[in-house]
Amino acid sequence: MTKPISILGIFVADLTFRSDRMPRQGETLIGNAFKFGPGGKGSNQAVATRRAGAETRFITKIGQDDFGEMALKMYADEGIDSSYVWRIPEKATGAAAILVDDATGDNAIIVVPGAADALRPEDMDAAEQGIVESIAFLASLEVPIPTMQRGLEIAKQNGVTTILNPAPAAELPDAVYQLSDYFTPNETEAAMLTGMPVATEEQAEVAAIRLLQRGVQTVIITLGEKGAYVCNSEVRQSIPSFDMGDRVVETTGAGDAFNGGFVRALAEGQPLIEAVRFGSATAALSVTGYGTAPSMPTEKEIRALLAS
Repeated sequence: MTKPISILGIFVADLTFRSDRMPRQGETLIGNAFKFGPGGKGSNQAVATRRAGAETRFITKIGQDDFGEMALKMYADEGIDSSYVWRIPEKATGAAAILVDDATGDNAIIVVPGAADALRPEDMDAAEQGIVESIAFLASLEVPIPTMQRGLEIAKQNGVTTILNPAPAAELPDAVYQLSDYFTPNETEAAMLTGMPVATEEQAEVAAIRLLQRGVQTVIITLGEKGAYVCNSEVRQSIPSFDMGDRVVETTGAGDAFNGGFVRALAEGQPLIEAVRFGSATAALSVTGYGTAPSMPTEKEIRALLAS
């Protein structure tokens, strides 16, 4: 049996509003479209990983409500192992309000984690067998930090490759950096974590070195259309993005797509730079479709782009 990738994160129902531009403070705009569907950083990453060809296990909490039913149906349809998706009665499933600028595809998001905010370190102990059986463990900061840290500890202690996507950015205990084999912030998150601007390749290198000094093994800073910067004790390299031209319709979920594709390629045994390219191709394809989870590409589509 192929070892799965375990992903810790949240599921939310995405409520997406599209307009010609973003509203100013206090302003009401007439929108162009509204879409409702599945989302949440960890859940999106799980869909991306599964569609990219990996056995995938998701760890979270959802409510006993219609949004929770939507989550379970999606996992069943996608073939994602939901053995560690717990339903609780005391909190509703989370939701996210996403504003999308139709002119640029840029977005702004407010997330309410809901039931997933009730994830505790002891829940990671309950999921220990699932984590230990995995080839890789991917986490983000949408769940409480002590819970995320406990998940990383279990994975690290058992030789499971650890990937932390530090989003949304927050102050982290020193131990979390040391538990992270791969650390994947975007430029905004890298800037917040290091206290320095990250707008150029040179600045990305300085920020990445600062993160390495905290104990991370490999830093990959995603830079949107500028690609990604990879840095560890042996490699310092910029990886260009894939130019999708006028096919770009929405950037929401691109970071989740990158992480899902990247960890899938790592689990397959691809070299670091090739794994980053695989993640970049996954992200590039995701921005050509609407929605977050629905826009995640298939393995066939990713490999076709890489071969083009």
